[in-house]
Amino acid sequence: MPARRTGTRLLMALVGLFLLLWYLGLAALSYWAISILRDSAPSPATTLLLILTVAIVAGVLSYRFGTKQLLSRLEAVELPRSHAPAFYRRLDRLESRMDVGSPTVLIARLPTPNAFALGSARNGVIVLDRSLFRLLSLDELEVLVAHEFAHLESHDAFVQTLAYSVFRTVAGLVFLVLVPWLVAMVGIARAVAWIRGTPRSWSRTLFGRLLGLIEGGVVVTLLALTLVVRAHSRRREYAADDRAVAVTGKPVALARALRTIERASLSEHGLLATLYVHSEEDALGRLLATHPSTDDRVERLVSRSGSGGRRTRPSSRSVTDRE
Repeated sequence: MPARRTGTRLLMALVGLFLLLWYLGLAALSYWAISILRDSAPSPATTLLLILTVAIVAGVLSYRFGTKQLLSRLEAVELPRSHAPAFYRRLDRLESRMDVGSPTVLIARLPTPNAFALGSARNGVIVLDRSLFRLLSLDELEVLVAHEFAHLESHDAFVQTLAYSVFRTVAGLVFLVLVPWLVAMVGIARAVAWIRGTPRSWSRTLFGRLLGLIEGGVVVTLLALTLVVRAHSRRREYAADDRAVAVTGKPVALARALRTIERASLSEHGLLATLYVHSEEDALGRLLATHPSTDDRVERLVSRSGSGGRRTRPSSRSVTDRE
C-alpha cells in the first residue's frame, strides 16, 4: 500500500511538472508574440492615437449598425403626417426651438408604452409606442418628445456607445499585456497543487490567491466604472427633463406623462430594458439603473410648476441664445 501511494504521489508530481512546463511555455509564447507586436509598433504617441482611432471607429460603426438592427427588430414604421397633423405641428415648433434637424418619427408596438431617441441631432429617429397616442394628451406627447429631442441635441446615446467602445478597447489591451503573467501564475498554482497531491486546492495556493485578488480587483473596477456610467446616464435624463421643460414650459405635463408610462409598464422588458422609465425600490437597483426613479423625476418636475414653472419658460430669444 505505501508503495502504491508513493507511486501515485510521484505520478501526480510528474503531472504537476508537466503542467508547469506547459503553462510556462504558453506564457513564453504569448510574451514572445507581444514582444514582436511591441517592437514593430510605431512610437508610443502614434500607437495611442491609432488605438483611440480604432476605438472611435468601432464605436461609430457599432452605434450605426446597432441602431439599424434595433429598428429592424422592432419593425417600426414612419408615422404619416396626415395621420397626426396636430402632433406634427407641435413637433415643427419644437424643431424650430431646439438644435435638431427633422427627426423621423416612427411608431412601433413596444413591450410597454414608451418613447426613445436614436441617431444624431441631424439624422435622428424618435420611436413611439402606438399606445402613447391613446394614453397621453397632446401636451404630454409634446413635452415627452421634447425630452427625446434633448437627448438628440446632446448626442447622449452616441456618447455612451463611444465611451463603452473606448473602455472595451483599453480593457482588451490591458488584458493582452497581462496574459503571459496570468498564464504563468495559473500554471504555477496548478503545478504546486498537483505536486502537493491536492489538485483541486490550486486556488488556495499563494499564486492562486494572488489570481483571486486580481480577479476581485477587476470585478471591483468594472463595477465602479459601471456605476460611473450609470450615474452619468441618470444625470443626462435629468438634463433632458430640464431641457424639455425649458423649451415647452410644461413640467407638470412631463410629470404626468412619466407617471402614466410607469403605471403602464411591466417589470420585465427584455431587449429594451435599459430604455424604459421605471422606479427602483432598492439602493443597488437605483445605483445600477440607467434612469432615475420616476418618483424622483416627478418630484423635480412638480417643484418647477407654479411660479417656478413660469420662470423656466424661456422666450424664443433665450432658447436661441442657449443653442
